[in-house]
Amino acid sequence: MTTIGFVRHGVTAWNKEGRAQGSTDVPLDEEGIQMAKRAAQRMQFEEWDVIYTSPLIRAKKTAEIIAENHSGVDFIQDKRLGEIGGGLIEGTTEDERIAKWGLDWRNQDIGFEPEDDIISRGMSFIEEVKQKHLGKRVLVVSHGGFISRLLYALVPNGEFSRDIGNTSVSIVELNDQGNSCHLFNCMKHLEVKEV
Repeated sequence: MTTIGFVRHGVTAWNKEGRAQGSTDVPLDEEGIQMAKRAAQRMQFEEWDVIYTSPLIRAKKTAEIIAENHSGVDFIQDKRLGEIGGGLIEGTTEDERIAKWGLDWRNQDIGFEPEDDIISRGMSFIEEVKQKHLGKRVLVVSHGGFISRLLYALVPNGEFSRDIGNTSVSIVELNDQGNSCHLFNCMKHLEVKEV
């Protein structure tokens, strides 16, 4: 059995403004850095064999902060863990999208990364992890849209929200008899007042 912990990156200015980020490389803001520190504090006594991260700076910085408490653990960037490509909507708010493309903007061909491509790259990563890290604990720092879709692919009967909170932790056990999600979207570390 291989255990995968998924962590969404800390908050960014674009998150707060409701701007679609997608593959745009938006950094954490100060609150996002503090959130990542709280996640790191939460995980400091957990054992992880390897940490994988999206190369996008908001995820990579979150992963680097968490990795500070896990010296000697391999730290690997993998572009397959990047956020879903948002095409023309990247950098826009909901109001701007409605003004430009109308209420049904989600159903238009405006350059979204195809769903099949998202799942394909995610499952390619998972299969590689299962081969390289069988029986290990693997931490993955990535993005909300990507994590939610991968969770549905890994645990098809799971009842998950598409809304993945910043620095939330979800844990999946990969098993030949069927995968299971033991923790979903947990943000208890954000209740901590000081880091």
